[in-house]
Amino acid sequence: MSTAREEWSTYVSEVDEWMTAVEAAISYRSEENKEEKKRVVSELESLKTIRGKLLEPLDDDKLKRAFTSQVDYVAAAFDQWRRAGTEVRKEPFVANSQAVPPGGHRLPSLPYAYDALEPYISERIMRLHHLEHHQSYVDGLNKAELAMKEARETNDFDLIRHWEREAAFHGAGHYLHTMFWENMSPQGGGEPSGKLREQINKDFGGFQAFKQHFSEAAKEVQGVGWALLVWAPRARKLEILQAEFHHLLSQQDIIPLLGLDVWEHAYYLQYENNRDEYVKQFWNIINWRNVSDRFKEARHVTWRQL
Repeated sequence: MSTAREEWSTYVSEVDEWMTAVEAAISYRSEENKEEKKRVVSELESLKTIRGKLLEPLDDDKLKRAFTSQVDYVAAAFDQWRRAGTEVRKEPFVANSQAVPPGGHRLPSLPYAYDALEPYISERIMRLHHLEHHQSYVDGLNKAELAMKEARETNDFDLIRHWEREAAFHGAGHYLHTMFWENMSPQGGGEPSGKLREQINKDFGGFQAFKQHFSEAAKEVQGVGWALLVWAPRARKLEILQAEFHHLLSQQDIIPLLGLDVWEHAYYLQYENNRDEYVKQFWNIINWRNVSDRFKEARHVTWRQL
C-alpha cells in the first residue's frame, strides 16, 4: 500500500470518528440551540454524502486530487463542529429535551459501517445483530409501553405483570445494545488512559487484572446475557457484573459503562460455540474514549450515604 493510500485510509477513519462525535454533540443540544442544531445537522448530512465517496477505488493521482479538493473544506467544518461540541458539553447533563413518548423508541444508527469491525466481528453478524435483534427489542419495548398506556387509560391491569416483564426485557436489550454499539470502534483496542485508567488500577489492581476478571465473567455467564463494567455511585467504585438475559442478576443502583453481549446471536455465526475466542477478540475493538466519556458523566452522580 502506498504512503498516499495509507494517509487516505487514516483520513477516512478520522472522518468517521468526527462524524460520530458531531452526532453525539448534536444529541446534547437543548431546544435553546434550535437554529445552531439545524445548521449543524444540515452540514453533517452534506459530509455524509462526501463520506460515501471516500472509499471508492482511487489511483494515487486521484488520491492527491482528492486531498486537495476535500481536506481543506472538511477540516474547517470539523474544527467548527469540535468547538460546537465542546461548548455544548460545558453544559452538564444537557440531553434531548423532548421525552420519548410511549411507543416512540427508534433503532439508533451504527456509528460505523457494518463491515468496519472485521475481522473481529463480521459484517453478516453486525447486520443481523443490529437490524434484526436490536430492532426486535425496540419493537418489543414500544409494544409494551403502548399496552401499559392502554392499561392506564382503561384501568384494565389484568396483563400488567406480562407487560412489565416485556418492558424490562426489551427495554434492557434496547438500552444495552445502544451502549454496546458505541462501546466498539474500528480504531478501538489498546488500553484506557486518564481518570478511567486510574480508577481501574485502584479498583482492580491494574489493567491486566481487570481484563482477566472481565473476560472470565463474560465467559462464565450462564446461558445468555452480558458482562458489564459499571460505576456504582454509592460505593464510588467500578464493578464487574454479569447479567443473565438483560435484566436478571443485575444491581439496579449502578450505571453501565461497558457491556459485552454474550448472547449467541452476537457471535455464533462466526465463532460458533467458541465464546472464549469471541471474548478475546472483543478487546481489539473496545472504544475506550466512549467508555471514558460515560465514566466522566457517571462520576457526577452521587447518592447520600445511608
